[in-house]
Amino acid sequence: MHARIALLAGDGVGPEVAAEAVKVLTAVGRVAGHRFEFAPALVGGAAIDATGSALPAATRDVVAASDATLLGAVGGPRWNAAPVRPESGLLELRAFMGVYANLRPVPLFDAGRRMSPLRAEVLDGVDLVVVRELTGGLYYGDRHRGGDVAWETCRYSELEVARVVRVAARLAITRRRKLTSIDKANVLETSRLWRQVTERVMRDEFPDVTLDHLYVDAAAMFLVREPARFDVLVTENLFGDILSDESSVLAGSIGLLPSASLGEAVDGRPPAGLYEPIHGSAPDIAGRGIANPIGMILSTAMMLRHSFALDAEARLVEAAVAAALDDGWLTPDVASAERPARSTADVGSEIARRIEAGYP
Repeated sequence: MHARIALLAGDGVGPEVAAEAVKVLTAVGRVAGHRFEFAPALVGGAAIDATGSALPAATRDVVAASDATLLGAVGGPRWNAAPVRPESGLLELRAFMGVYANLRPVPLFDAGRRMSPLRAEVLDGVDLVVVRELTGGLYYGDRHRGGDVAWETCRYSELEVARVVRVAARLAITRRRKLTSIDKANVLETSRLWRQVTERVMRDEFPDVTLDHLYVDAAAMFLVREPARFDVLVTENLFGDILSDESSVLAGSIGLLPSASLGEAVDGRPPAGLYEPIHGSAPDIAGRGIANPIGMILSTAMMLRHSFALDAEARLVEAAVAAALDDGWLTPDVASAERPARSTADVGSEIARRIEAGYP
């Protein structure tokens, strides 16, 4: 197959991890007979510096003409006082692409387990995915700041809740058929709507999936106390952002976690998704060659699976990642005295080598 991929490297460590994603996908293309064409474009702070916009029209055109989009990271302190923030480009990109469902799996590798502050028995049996609603809620509501007062509006419609719950339920059907919906229905009106719509959708459309509810504060506690109780979690934008970052404690490093942001399929074709690691731009380590590329590389595996229906190729990438980590190809965030750190580029090259060698 031939696929065109928009490559939005962004800021900070974004270009470093994006380079390893290209390396890995090129290896996949060679062994599986595919051609991946990369179309670079600007986003975030890099785009602001070049054009004054965090998501220029030229970038929108590249994304619209591509089959999927890879994103490195956006943001950094140099733009904190700027009239346009890099993060606004990411929010605009998600809305522009219509990618309302953000899938954030939590892979557990032995290298990460050794770094996790949680006891080994707490991690036994952990296999969960957070499904985060991505284009509604506080991040997209009306906002204002004037004098000593600031506010944002959290808004959700029944349509927005129902469609992301359906994505999460379909995912649960392929797993252990358990869905946990997370809200704050004892306080927030949007959460009461969320719970009502979720119960209706699950009762009418997915009766064979077990549904339970948790308040977000309780969910935050259970994520680190009893994480094995979860299968698929679905929640609104802000809660999903926070809880999925918290779940990186289970994996041992936020640098290991990938994500896929998906919208509606068009004419029966898979959606042109947005794929990115869940970590930020990490400006404090940018340019040092020590950023973990695994989250970015596993995001490419999600792209192969969800946008291109190349499940065998996705499993090849995932197997190469697991084998490389097991053999000690670790960046500083998951390295140890017994297993010394490697560079970003070295880890990416080793994973690409194993893909071409047909690992495992």
